[in-house]
Amino acid sequence: MQLSQELKEDLLIRQRRLQEAMQLQGVEACLLATNVNVFYMSGIIYTGYYYLPATGQPIHFIKSPQSTPIDNAVYIRKPEQITEILKDRGIALPKSVLLETDSIPYNQIVRLLSILDLAQAQNASVWMRKIRSVKTNYEIAQVKQCARQHELVYSKIPEVYRKGMTDIELQVEIEKLMRLHGSVGTFRGYGDNMEIFMGSLLVGDNAQAPSPFDFALGGAGISPTVPLGANGSRIQPGQTIMVDMAGNYSPWMTDMTRVFSAGKTTELAYKAHQVSISIHEKTMEVFHPEYPCAELYNLALHIVKEEGLSDYFMGTTQQAKFIGHGLGLEINEPPVLTPRSKELLVENTVFALEPKFVLPGVGAVGVENTYLVTGKGLEKITLFEEQIIELS
Repeated sequence: MQLSQELKEDLLIRQRRLQEAMQLQGVEACLLATNVNVFYMSGIIYTGYYYLPATGQPIHFIKSPQSTPIDNAVYIRKPEQITEILKDRGIALPKSVLLETDSIPYNQIVRLLSILDLAQAQNASVWMRKIRSVKTNYEIAQVKQCARQHELVYSKIPEVYRKGMTDIELQVEIEKLMRLHGSVGTFRGYGDNMEIFMGSLLVGDNAQAPSPFDFALGGAGISPTVPLGANGSRIQPGQTIMVDMAGNYSPWMTDMTRVFSAGKTTELAYKAHQVSISIHEKTMEVFHPEYPCAELYNLALHIVKEEGLSDYFMGTTQQAKFIGHGLGLEINEPPVLTPRSKELLVENTVFALEPKFVLPGVGAVGVENTYLVTGKGLEKITLFEEQIIELS
């Protein structure tokens, strides 16, 4: 696959951002190995190492595949060859380096430090997540393209619903729609022990099952090996069906939750769902660039308390303490909308806002949308119908 000229130009912007940060902190080189960061900096995924000096051009030290269509690629068998190649090119070994110390195994960190004859490294994982949180125009276009497919798939959910289905049967039909409309299948999440496939579908009291993962809501799942999402329950009249399936139709993702119901549901469900919509509307009304994440969380919590819905907000037996998160190449990028966050939502950040409620005996309700921070405020990226959609 040849890289487009548009992508090549965008890669130069990303390279410049990283080098400017390195120069500001006096770091001489960055060596990346994880799929997400290699892709972000090179436009493709390979096994090997992306090497970027604080000034100059990157070098791609590639173990496989051996025919990667990229400029300045060097094929290696082992990382020890990196220093040999740098010396052969007359490039001095760096005296300070960034390595993904949050993301690659300890023994690999030790090996790379030994190869570079260094005692320690700064954490490239934190640097890269911060740089990736502010999107380029190219990335924003990818997010919007993804949203259109995300919306299209959700619009077809009523067509595949059948009375008497289990939650698993409905999720399988949605997953089929997703793949037919360009979903890549699995999607990336950051952090230890984060596991999920194509998204989550929660019906009835399964929505009360707490999650061991960093997701807003849980679900028991079909096996204790992955305790998350649909559990095989048959969908009963009056229950809600919360669909939070992945928006991974381009490398840059969207996140969108919508609620369906098996016929009419309860008045409390309609009320709580409308409160979620109101939180979105109020957020868009008050928002300005560099808005504090903690204040958005507190705004939502204030509305929830006024409506008397605190017992149901973000779970019941275990209540999540965030209402949103950044988006990009991973589903959970910074910033995170928590009450203790010190982060600001700056221009060209893309984030998801997901105020949700869990109602015993009924299920989960609430809307999740993806937003872009612009110079004037918020632009809603996911535009699908937000009211509860009754299935028959």
